[in-house]
Amino acid sequence: MTIRDIIIKYSEELKEISDTPRLDVELILQKSLGDVDRIYIHINLNKELSDEEYNLFLSMIKDRINGRPVAYIVGNREFMGLDFFVKEGVLIPRPDTEALVEEIIELCKNKDKVEILDIGTGSGAITVSLAKYIEKSTIKSLDISDIPLEVGKKNAINNGVDNKIEFIKSDLFSSIKDKNIKFDVIVSNPPYIPKKDMETLHTQVKDYEPYNALEGGIDGLNFYRDITEQSKCYLKENGILAYEVGHDQAKDVSDIMKDNGYTKIYTKKDIQGIDRVVIGFKI
Repeated sequence: MTIRDIIIKYSEELKEISDTPRLDVELILQKSLGDVDRIYIHINLNKELSDEEYNLFLSMIKDRINGRPVAYIVGNREFMGLDFFVKEGVLIPRPDTEALVEEIIELCKNKDKVEILDIGTGSGAITVSLAKYIEKSTIKSLDISDIPLEVGKKNAINNGVDNKIEFIKSDLFSSIKDKNIKFDVIVSNPPYIPKKDMETLHTQVKDYEPYNALEGGIDGLNFYRDITEQSKCYLKENGILAYEVGHDQAKDVSDIMKDNGYTKIYTKKDIQGIDRVVIGFKI
């Protein structure tokens, strides 16, 4: 089969399970053909795949048809213009989160030195992107699980910022023993799906992505409460607390921050126009 034939046939087969069926097919083709770029796909539509290439494509597209996320199949995802290795055990980076990273970059653009704490390493998307785009930054990146720390370190190395980041295994702030350590920014994209909503998630999310990176307690706000309360001990004066939040949580998270003494609280929208980012400042 030619590349064109494959795109037509399998884009149709993926329509029921994917919002981006053609893109999924093209990403899998790129991997099947030896990690070629998308331009190669578009200018070689009449190329016939070898038996080896086609069999590799079939094994991967079968996984996608069965619901496995394409990022786990091909092993990477683009975020903030950077390439991130991903595997099962870490949350797949999402475009919504770029709004959080972009806002922190904007807030820090005129600072001479920026010390950042990222709670919840995941793939390292937030940590690595901030290290890459905030020149005079140093970052401590915390996660309770080993796989995110392993993946985060790999992505830091791949993107040339591993000398600016310390990855630490920690349950929230538990491994930051020295209360004299103060940060300019504490950022987190914590688990925020209410427990009752977990079963309603799309199969490719609930069956493949890590449960403990998604579920945030009865109302989805457990981590916001805990982080906000504890963060005050670790922020400098006028330090920034920055969150990604669920689609209907901006007001609740803003109220939690206000109740804990944060000021100048505001929200920012993501690419879909949803209030996705909540920012507050320590007095």
